[in-house]
Order: sequence, then C-alpha cells, then structure tokens
Amino acid sequence: MTCVQGFICAVPTAHRDMFIEHAKAASEAFRDHGCLAAVECWGDDVPIGEVTSFPRAVLAGRDETVVFSWYVWPSKVAHDMIMNAPPDDPRLNPKTNPMPFDGKRVIFGAFEPVLELGTYRPGGYVDGFVLAIPKARRAAFIAFAKTCDPVFMEYGASWIMENWSIDLPDGKLTDFRRAVQAQPDEDIVFSWVQWPDKASRDAGNQKIMADPRLAGLDMPFDGKRIIFGGFLPVVEIC
Repeated sequence: MTCVQGFICAVPTAHRDMFIEHAKAASEAFRDHGCLAAVECWGDDVPIGEVTSFPRAVLAGRDETVVFSWYVWPSKVAHDMIMNAPPDDPRLNPKTNPMPFDGKRVIFGAFEPVLELGTYRPGGYVDGFVLAIPKARRAAFIAFAKTCDPVFMEYGASWIMENWSIDLPDGKLTDFRRAVQAQPDEDIVFSWVQWPDKASRDAGNQKIMADPRLAGLDMPFDGKRIIFGGFLPVVEIC
C-alpha cells in the first residue's frame, strides 16, 4: 500500500518564488530517490478560524501564507528508509538548498490512503482538510466518506483522497495532533479534494451544501475542529 506523507507549513508571503524554487528542487530529489509523486499547494482561501485552522496549526503570522503539501511513496517502508537516512543529495541539504521558511513550525506525518475517487490532474484547485476522528470510528468514517465523496464528484470534483494517520511525530511547537486538538483516543485524517478550478470549486460547494442527501448525516467526528482551506498547486512532480 502506498504511503502519503502530509505537510503543512507557514511561508513568508514575500518568499513565494523562493519557496517554489526550493520545493521544486527538493521534490525532484525525492522523486529520484523513490518518491512517486509530490504536490505543493500555496494558500489562497484559508480562513483563520476561532478554534482550529491552518494558520493556527502552524502559528502563521500575518505576513505568512500556509502551504499544504503531500508526497506519495510506494510504501511506508520506502518512506521510512529515506526519512530515517536521508540521501547525500545537495537538493536535500539545508546548506545548499536552504528552506525559505521556519522549519521548526512545519507539521508532517505519514498516512495510509483509505478512499480514493477520481484521478489526479495537473493544476486545478485543491481544498485541503485535517480532522480528528475517534480510533474506534475508523469504519464509520470510511462509510461516511463513501456516502459524501461521490456527491462531491457529481458536482465537479476531479479527485478525492482520504488518508488515515499511521505515524505522526510529536513536535515541540506544532504537529498534526495539536492542529485539531486531538484527544488520546483519536487519529488524524489528512484529505484533499481537487477541482478543475476555483470557480468550479465554489459552484460545487454551493450545490453540495444544498444537497438533501447530505442533510442530517451522522458525522463520526467533531466538525468544530476540522481545519480546511483552498490552495493552488505551485509544484507538481508526478
């Protein structure tokens, strides 16, 4: 089974071009060392939120933009081999390819795909989500997604991925669990919905909200702690 490596970070908005250059070099290096695909998405419509949100998750300042990214590996073993013993590649060396952001606030972790609808298409617009779900309700969440996600596809989404946490490091400042105030009995889901463009996303979401098939569904998680936002792909290695 493939392994999805999820990332969230805050990048100074003025460093956008520097970030793209850095991420392109790093993702190409990971591809050369076994990564199957990598997509880096720049924040476009990312609400702050009163309880949880992407900006709060990475302690983003007013002059920073949130980035939502994923890397796909052939397996958890392949992921671990590279993460535990990074190759000697100048593109992955902070001295030769410095990070134009605060690495101490980067959130990262490994996930296993539990549902995929549609297929990846270059470009488009991405809605990113992170949520906490009781471990005992994994099957209920997958059933919930199998009901909801086809409706998103019906209204124009081109690709949906739902990924369940399998390895989430604890961070000193930020991490996935803190991002959604996860309880000890909860796991994390890292998901995205890709649309052809932002206009399709906006129109589709309006129809989804009004669809009676989704009204009254039992959500197997606390909807108040979901973090979400809209992003534009800026680096795509597939």
